[in-house]
Amino acid sequence: MFNLWQSILQALKLLASFDPELWGIVGVSLKVSVAAALIAAALAVPLALLVTQREFAGKRAAIGLVNSLMAVPAVVIGLLVYLLFSRSGPLGALQLLYSQGAMVVAQALLALPLMTGLCVAALQGVPPLARETMLTLGATRLQSVGGVAREARFALTAAFIAGLARVLGETGMTMMVGGNIKGDTRVMTTAIALETMKGNFELGIALGIVLLIVAIAINVALQSVQGRAGQ
Repeated sequence: MFNLWQSILQALKLLASFDPELWGIVGVSLKVSVAAALIAAALAVPLALLVTQREFAGKRAAIGLVNSLMAVPAVVIGLLVYLLFSRSGPLGALQLLYSQGAMVVAQALLALPLMTGLCVAALQGVPPLARETMLTLGATRLQSVGGVAREARFALTAAFIAGLARVLGETGMTMMVGGNIKGDTRVMTTAIALETMKGNFELGIALGIVLLIVAIAINVALQSVQGRAGQ
């Protein structure tokens, strides 16, 4: 029979004993999600700069498309990546399905629209006069773009943190493309779901505690960065 307090006590013992299975899952989870967030950020910032720092036909439509993609369900992205990397898919030869690589790709695609939209908003918040002043003082167009990015650096950092938080808590999509393989693609969210269904509440609660601590730390960092961006 399930005993809540006994399970919590056992979970705390697992954490204190530095259980290798538990911390291995935590390590894989952070490795995959941080890699995905970094890839998404490397694409989102240039895209946002391209959209905000140049005038072109369809600019409003492009921003609208980015905002619309933010609402795409994670499971749809998981299905797309699954089909791409399946044996009969166009990228099946890469044999990435049920690997950390596939998980990184899926999570990066999930974070990209969110990060791009937030980066666009951050860059639009920089007064146009700032770039005009840089150009007047002799900066090149490329230097002025870099200057605008520096002006919005705290808001851009907040966009990265928000994207990381988004992918770190994803379950269904990650399980779909990663397979939840023990010692390889099992991350905190998928492990919690599996262990709970198996009745292994101790490991599930221990992982839940770690995930909660990480989520709180990310939220505190986000609030701190947003506070500095608003100053």
